Amino acid sequence: MEFLSDNNLLGLVIGLSTFLIIGLFHPIVIKGEYYFGTRCWWVFLVLGIAFIALSVFVESVLWSALLGVTGFSCLWSILEVFEQQERVRKGWFPRNPKRRYPFDEK
Repeated sequence: MEFLSDNNLLGLVIGLSTFLIIGLFHPIVIKGEYYFGTRCWWVFLVLGIAFIALSVFVESVLWSALLGVTGFSCLWSILEVFEQQERVRKGWFPRNPKRRYPFDEK
C-alpha cells in the first residue's frame, strides 16, 4: 500500500479496479435476471448497503474506495435488473424458457 502511495499509483489502481468492478456487474445482472428475474433486486440492495457500510469503517483509502464502488455498483444493479427485463422483452437478450415473464400473454 505504501508503494502505491509513494509512487502516486493509488488513483490508477482505484480507477482500474472500478472499471473491472463495473464490468463484472454486467454479466452478474444478465445472469441474475435470466435465472431469478427481477426478484433478485433485494439481494443487490442488501449487498449494496453492506458494502457501503463496510467502506465507512475501513481505514485504508484503497479498500474503502473499492468497497464503496462495489456497494454503489450493487445499488445501480437494481435499476439494471429491471432494465434487463425490458431488454429481454424486446428480444435483445435470450429469455429463460423455464420462467414465466410478466409481459407474456396470458
